[in-house]
Amino acid sequence: MSTSQALPTPELDVEEYSVEYLNEIFEPLNFEERIQKLYEIFDENEVLMTSSFGASAAFLLRLISEHRPSQKVYFIDTTYHFSETLAYKEELTELYRLNVIDILPDPTQNALTRDEEWWKDHPKMCCSINKVVPLEPLKEEHKVWISGLMAYQTDFRSHLRIFEQQGDIIKFHPLIDLSEGDFLYWASWFKLPQHPLESQGYGSIGCTHCTQKGKGREGRWAGTGKTECGLHPGFFVNKHK
Repeated sequence: MSTSQALPTPELDVEEYSVEYLNEIFEPLNFEERIQKLYEIFDENEVLMTSSFGASAAFLLRLISEHRPSQKVYFIDTTYHFSETLAYKEELTELYRLNVIDILPDPTQNALTRDEEWWKDHPKMCCSINKVVPLEPLKEEHKVWISGLMAYQTDFRSHLRIFEQQGDIIKFHPLIDLSEGDFLYWASWFKLPQHPLESQGYGSIGCTHCTQKGKGREGRWAGTGKTECGLHPGFFVNKHK
């Protein structure tokens, strides 16, 4: 897919952009145009990009590598990833020449979750310590956070718009309105490499202790009622106001 013509940029300072106005601008655009447009409005150093290098990660990573190859991509290494995920991360990093930076949790707190196996009785706290908290300092340094969430994946995601205010940062979901069929079509078109565990029946891949085989996200925190780690729902409260 390519953009046939230059896209007009509204004559506003970034500080004047509301989430509602950004959605009006971006809704008519396709996913590639949305990526291009983002960098017309925001400087690269204002953009936070994260990836779990999970089952659907290659799509957004390929787009970023094509349209903004210098963009930093942060990987939250919980220390509980499958070895296959770490191998996939290396594969995609080399294939798309990504600028990947690893983020680690506090070693003392991480060790506590390991020693006491918090993923069994305290999965929310385990995710908070190993995923959510390590990213907080980075969120404070950026204005907008790119995420590859798609509406069909979970009920929570089905209610998201392209832009959402999450605390003090704006979440950007350029792929949110793709259907599962759309995703599969473009994954085939772009010849995206599959995560090694997909062929073994894993539809969504996170940490080893909380991931089972299953369609879509049904294998994540199976039987707990939990569907998100906390990074994306967050707490929609401004911390600095």
